[in-house]
Amino acid sequence: MAEAVPVYSGPAPAIRKIELDRPWRWLAAGWQDMRRTPVVSFGYGLLAAVTGYLITFGLWSSGLIYLTLPLVAGFLIVGPILTVGLYEASRRGEQGLDTTLGQALAAFMRNGSQIALMGVALLLLMFAWVRIAALIFMLYWGLEPPSFEDLVVNTFLRPSALPFLVFGTAVGGALALVAFSISVVSIPFLLDREDANVIDAIATSFRAVQTNPAPLLFWGALIVVFVAAGLLTLYLGLIVVLPLVGHASWHAYRDLVEVRAS
Repeated sequence: MAEAVPVYSGPAPAIRKIELDRPWRWLAAGWQDMRRTPVVSFGYGLLAAVTGYLITFGLWSSGLIYLTLPLVAGFLIVGPILTVGLYEASRRGEQGLDTTLGQALAAFMRNGSQIALMGVALLLLMFAWVRIAALIFMLYWGLEPPSFEDLVVNTFLRPSALPFLVFGTAVGGALALVAFSISVVSIPFLLDREDANVIDAIATSFRAVQTNPAPLLFWGALIVVFVAAGLLTLYLGLIVVLPLVGHASWHAYRDLVEVRAS
């Protein structure tokens, strides 16, 4: 008989069973964190908006504007790794500590190697999605994609684009579900437990989704709606949306995961 290999390097964290409406409480707690740390929160949001403008301008200048939508979707995949500083502000807030922007940006140092590995995993998923999306786009539109002026009309408003939208959405949704499952609590877990590794974190995240599929799918849907609203306002909405979701994600971790003492 094959020998069982333990998943966790230490005591396995307990996963709490939660009610469907818990994500609303996470958002309320996240809003309170934003009010307590406005410089950190809105600083992160402003940085996200400026980055969005720079990426869009770069794609337009390179004649690759059709990659804007895949990269926007990719933002949802890598978003958790971009908000470590917001988790840190919420973590310190629980201890009654203030957080400067410098302290938030230095939060990676608490468990730097493992957080970096988690970031690499999410980046690989994002690059895979962008590559697949480009191939799907070329499959339907050939080597001469629609111009910037006709991109929205050709992509969303013509009946001939329906197969492209259905197939692209299905593939993107599958990758997004994988990314969400491995990251919903993994990065806050790594930040909170400096002795934890990326395998522990991913296993914990998967178990959280497995134990609470409906509440966490609802949470994932809320994240998509909020981030989409932020993007559709020409990135300006991200100034509020990104910190709100980031802080709320810390409270989701606290609500879902109970770390047992050794």
